[in-house]
Amino acid sequence: MLKFDEIRFFHDHEVNDALQGISHDPMMRTMMSFTFPGKKRHEWREQIKNIHTIWDFQNECIAYTVRQIIENSSEGLTTSGFERLDKNTPYLYISSHRDIVLDTSLLNLVLLEKDFIMTASAVGDNLIGNSFLNVLAKLNRNFLVQRGLPLREQLKSSQVMSEYIDELLHCRNQSVWIAQREGRTKDGNDATQQGVLKMLAMAAGDVPVIDYFKSLKIVPISVSYEYDPTDYMKIPQLLAMHKGEKYEKAKDEDFTAMLTGIIGQKKHIHIHAGKVLDTELDVIASTIDNKNKQMQAVAQVIDDSIIGNYKLWPTNFIAYDLLHHTDIFSQEYTKEEKQLFERRLRMRIDESDELSKKCFLDMYANPVINKMKLEKERVED
Repeated sequence: MLKFDEIRFFHDHEVNDALQGISHDPMMRTMMSFTFPGKKRHEWREQIKNIHTIWDFQNECIAYTVRQIIENSSEGLTTSGFERLDKNTPYLYISSHRDIVLDTSLLNLVLLEKDFIMTASAVGDNLIGNSFLNVLAKLNRNFLVQRGLPLREQLKSSQVMSEYIDELLHCRNQSVWIAQREGRTKDGNDATQQGVLKMLAMAAGDVPVIDYFKSLKIVPISVSYEYDPTDYMKIPQLLAMHKGEKYEKAKDEDFTAMLTGIIGQKKHIHIHAGKVLDTELDVIASTIDNKNKQMQAVAQVIDDSIIGNYKLWPTNFIAYDLLHHTDIFSQEYTKEEKQLFERRLRMRIDESDELSKKCFLDMYANPVINKMKLEKERVED
């Protein structure tokens, strides 16, 4: 439909022309050299001449790119929870958001290899101002979240996006990925913004909002990296927030963060698919009348799933112990792992700057703190 043209990804009949249009771009050459190190330029160019659908492009090119990223910058990707999902059902995956590119790319590789419906994924238009990245995003079934608009235009844009997501899920049998918040989580606190849920509810029309959310088949996704390659890059923004100052991004900062996230060492990675939100929504509908409070409750249910299913790594426990000057989690890591983490801290942060050090440790320790808090609340309930 024409009203979605400003934000939609490519239709299949547009794919081949778009690919040919970027085939000579230096960034395309770099990507394909990384993806297929054994192939010469004329070989991969010949290969993409025969690609005519997004699925073909993702299956024959992007999946190989993501596998190379996993092999070269991690010690492996593991998953859990997907066995509870139906392969033929489109889901709305609401995900923790730590990396600009990889959160959704890794999930789609998992879905591809498990023969699930892959996602259309929301991406901020501020991240793909470069013409090559814009085309590449649309070739990967990314649709655009328009940023920086005046309030009235922002509301209109949110309405269009909500209707587009509704159409993808309910009419095109297409799964959708969206981050639980605008922008990456910088401090390790994975929290769903109510604004995301309010945007989704715009397409509900006269349907009660909780009934509408049930129709979306929401699956919370917990993505956890043992090491965050961009950890040190997040510190300046955290410091600005702490001081109550407005943070101004440097030129090409987002692109640098994307590249660092892709090539930087992540060690282990885990993705967990939570249960489809269902009975939890029934409880909310039967106990809460106020729409805003219902939104708050839905956000809390998503948060509890993401936090509860977040895979904790030795780095998380080490950071907690360092932050609190304790060794209560010493059984969760080795002496060598602690030494490596402390070395990383020294290399990336000026340890004489106590606030920077705290921000760095908080980033890794907060998932432990949040999980402890959640488990305590569940025991008390």
